[in-house]
Amino acid sequence: MRIETLAARAGHAIDPSTGAVTPPIHLTTTFEREPDGSYRQGYLYSRMSNPGRRSLETALAALEGGASAIAFASGMAATHAVFQSLAPGDHVLLPADAYYSTLRLAREIFGLWGLESDACDMSDLGAVKRLLRPTTKVVWVETPSNPLLRVVDIAALASCAHDVGARCVVDNTWATPLLQRPFALGADVVMHSTTKYLGGHSDLTGGALIVRDDEAYVARLRTMQSLGGAVPSPFDCWLLMRGIRSLPWRMRGHCENARTVARYLAQHPAIEAVHYPGLPSHPGHEIAARQMSDFGGMLSIQVRGGEQASLDLTNRLQLFTRATSLGGPESLIEHRASVEGPTTISPRNLLRVSVGLEHADDLIEDLERGLRGQ
Repeated sequence: MRIETLAARAGHAIDPSTGAVTPPIHLTTTFEREPDGSYRQGYLYSRMSNPGRRSLETALAALEGGASAIAFASGMAATHAVFQSLAPGDHVLLPADAYYSTLRLAREIFGLWGLESDACDMSDLGAVKRLLRPTTKVVWVETPSNPLLRVVDIAALASCAHDVGARCVVDNTWATPLLQRPFALGADVVMHSTTKYLGGHSDLTGGALIVRDDEAYVARLRTMQSLGGAVPSPFDCWLLMRGIRSLPWRMRGHCENARTVARYLAQHPAIEAVHYPGLPSHPGHEIAARQMSDFGGMLSIQVRGGEQASLDLTNRLQLFTRATSLGGPESLIEHRASVEGPTTISPRNLLRVSVGLEHADDLIEDLERGLRGQ
């Protein structure tokens, strides 16, 4: 089935007890045993499994084209499970421009447990190959990257990972399964912060790992999920299932708006640089055009005049809310260096923009007023 049909139908079934078309929310901690000690539907305790979470995991696996999905309480909990599934002395290779919390987790938390890691510019395959070791177990890929929107070649990086027996794990949060298909490019695991575009309404927190075809690895991740306990609530699972149903149509709107806004900003004299892979001037445009069906709803801009000029712009805008996160119907803008702190590699004049579902002309008029200093 095509992804629009999968988004609308995967994981959904008519409730057998009532005939309800919309699935119920199972707000229960525990489940009754049968007289013989068994469980009639296989559910024991909601930390271990819940009907809504099972439906969600079915839908997520179908969307990405994987064999299994494991849902978590946040994207960082999902990332945590990947690192925790490794052993002391194992090595992880990361992008130098990965989401800053991913880098911090590897270095500040798991580094103390003996996990070894390096980071490099993954557009430089020579640098990637030089840093790979016999102990490398994960090559972490993030494309487009957060917040610089750098684009890297998933197929080439997956091949590099497999050459040393490592898994290629792709953070597909920004592209979503609608725009980018990591498994078709050789990836082994896909990670999502489902808080973002999959949820789509800025009203839940969640994460997920989808595995292509490794049953033993899936079993290990499920152990991490149930013993670690970082599972999404039944209500968050229900909200996410609802959000997924409109994902294909929302993403088309996000992409169209972002492309229009990026083109406008690229010619504005007050803007030093626009980072958006849909622009032919973007250094990763050719790769993005090859491995993505569209270029997403995220962009970053660098404002002439430095940090203060960029902060002043955010204060003058009316339709762009100063807030962290992305992927909701409302447009957001934030000064990333302030959020990331002293370890940031974001330029001090950089603003990350999540382009929402408002009319593009209204967004451009708001930016024009803000850039004029009004």
